[in-house]
Amino acid sequence: MKHERLPKVRDGSILVRKRFQFAGALVVGSLLPWIARAPLPGTLVEPASVNTLIGNAVAIALAFWMRLSIETYPGIRRSYVIFPSALTGHGLIVVYFVLTRFPYDRVALLAGFVLHVVWLYMLYVYAERNVRRRFAVVPYGEVNGLTRIEGVDWKLLTRPRLHDTRGCDAIVADFTEDLPDEWEAFLADAALAGKIVYQVKQLAESLTGRVELEHLSENSFGSLLPALGYFHLKGLIDFLFALLILPVALPIMAVCAIAIRLDSRGPALFRQKRVGHAGKPIIVYKFRTMREVVVEDERKAAMTSDDDDRITRVGRALRYLRLDELPQVFNILKWQMSWIGPRPEAEVLSVWYTDELPFYRYRHVVKPGISGWAQVNQGHVAQVHEVHRKLQYDFYYIKYFSPWLDLLILLRTIKTMLTGWGSR
Repeated sequence: MKHERLPKVRDGSILVRKRFQFAGALVVGSLLPWIARAPLPGTLVEPASVNTLIGNAVAIALAFWMRLSIETYPGIRRSYVIFPSALTGHGLIVVYFVLTRFPYDRVALLAGFVLHVVWLYMLYVYAERNVRRRFAVVPYGEVNGLTRIEGVDWKLLTRPRLHDTRGCDAIVADFTEDLPDEWEAFLADAALAGKIVYQVKQLAESLTGRVELEHLSENSFGSLLPALGYFHLKGLIDFLFALLILPVALPIMAVCAIAIRLDSRGPALFRQKRVGHAGKPIIVYKFRTMREVVVEDERKAAMTSDDDDRITRVGRALRYLRLDELPQVFNILKWQMSWIGPRPEAEVLSVWYTDELPFYRYRHVVKPGISGWAQVNQGHVAQVHEVHRKLQYDFYYIKYFSPWLDLLILLRTIKTMLTGWGSR
């Protein structure tokens, strides 16, 4: 790690401060639509106008809270969550007004949503897009690996002086290292001064979205246990959403099945024995995307390589759009899978990976999913060296198991479906 002059970034601008963004959104998305009715006599104090003013303000607050909750995860660009969070916040307010039958101004409510989104995207384009995070590094312990993390500026401290951390978002140190007294005093002073101080391992996890596996201890396993309350709530949400989407999914599945049968011989559905929650075997349903050929090596047959010649024309299109996974909605209705979670592996591959990789079976502590954190970050993998990295992503998902991480994966899955990234 070298001590280099950091490039100039616009992270000191008021435009990137959360309080300014929130206050501006309240003015633009709540006050402006309300004030716009001022030329009309008496309209500002009408119940519909006042309710809409409050509704837009609450919607902006909900969207802001949602953004803050999601943006803490690595690999997320603010542009991904601006529109979905605003749509959710304002959508909930519309539902509230419809259910309660309180009077509201439809035009002002719509204007608030549009102005809110425009305001946030303007801030992103002109202020936030080119901002890079900067961290001051205490030069002791296991900190050298941080420099391999891209998209961040690292400043190696040469002396324990708070003045040297100006312009940095936070300080990072290896707390397991026996630091000299002056550096321990420096970290204490930094905390008293309101500076954020990160432990090197936790910061690396936050920036990469992976949990390293080499030094997992019993305490680490305890910290990786998923939140049981959300685990059961998530199962119920998965089931209800599967029921809700089934009328839409069935016609799409019918079209896919007909296309598969017309394109190649064999059944439309492919059934495979895979490992599910708690290591229990399940039968996973997929659309058949390959020709039926005999492969003596079961392990090789369960893998899909780049440009696999077994993949049919229709199958390639289904894989690109991820529609081959759609029949797994029935696995969700059987309480075997979730919409979001580590992908279930074929049983023959799971046995192989368990023999080769430590702690592999621990990924079965949550339900497998149709899409997951590893899929949106890494794409499809099969070889052991790739699976090791995939397992780090899976452990990150388990450790930070939450509705916000699931929502982030959902948003990135939609992007993946539109671009076809990571498919095989």
